[in-house]
Amino acid sequence: MKLILDACCGSRMFWFDKHNPAVTYMDKRNETVTAPDSNLGRDRVIEIKPDVVGDFRAMPFDDESFYMVVFDPPHLRHAGESSWLAKKYGTLDETWPFDLRQGFIECMRVLKPHGTLIFKWNEEQIKLSELLDAIGYQPLFGDKRGKTHWLVFMKESGIA
Repeated sequence: MKLILDACCGSRMFWFDKHNPAVTYMDKRNETVTAPDSNLGRDRVIEIKPDVVGDFRAMPFDDESFYMVVFDPPHLRHAGESSWLAKKYGTLDETWPFDLRQGFIECMRVLKPHGTLIFKWNEEQIKLSELLDAIGYQPLFGDKRGKTHWLVFMKESGIA
């Protein structure tokens, strides 16, 4: 039984068990790419192999399917098309406020009542305050220091 959805799994980089049987890994990409990493002075291989190919703005799951959703969407607006960061994380365009708002709506839709949404955001290019204004949801708690934030949300009963 799949209890958790990772809505933008990418290379599953923060999972301790990258094949956790309780998790459905979803991403819009299904590919293996090579990109230069100037920090290492060599190319890196990035493997993105989701269980489900899908867009976080229109998830292919029934309402109230998961107890937990992990949402780590792209956070970069400006990155070289062939750069390591763009290949690893993806990029956002000018419609990012709408796209991320729609992503939150979808995450809440597929969560069971009182389900938990774990959200990861790096504010290198878009500030956390801008993101929170765009999505329209208030986190329960999270890490507010540094540039990378982990925030926790809960779906209230009867809210899609």
